[in-house]
Amino acid sequence: MDIAKQTAAIAEAQAKYDKYLMGLPNVVGTGIGYRQLMGKPTDELCLVVMVSRKLAPEQLPSEAMLPRELDGVLIDLVETGAFAI
Repeated sequence: MDIAKQTAAIAEAQAKYDKYLMGLPNVVGTGIGYRQLMGKPTDELCLVVMVSRKLAPEQLPSEAMLPRELDGVLIDLVETGAFAI
């Protein structure tokens, strides 16, 4: 799939799930970006979910756990800290 189609699919998933994602604990934003592995960007486009602080799975109730993908769109969880408004 070309970058334009990938970006469109991610934007569609972002629009569809943004309210749900923003309602999860510690989630401070969503965006489109490249997946990161060990702090380094890869060439995989994804839906980036920004959190104020990453928590261990045992610290979250099961309903607060992020899925690995939504509608076939890869999710990448990135700790950003809180954003000032």
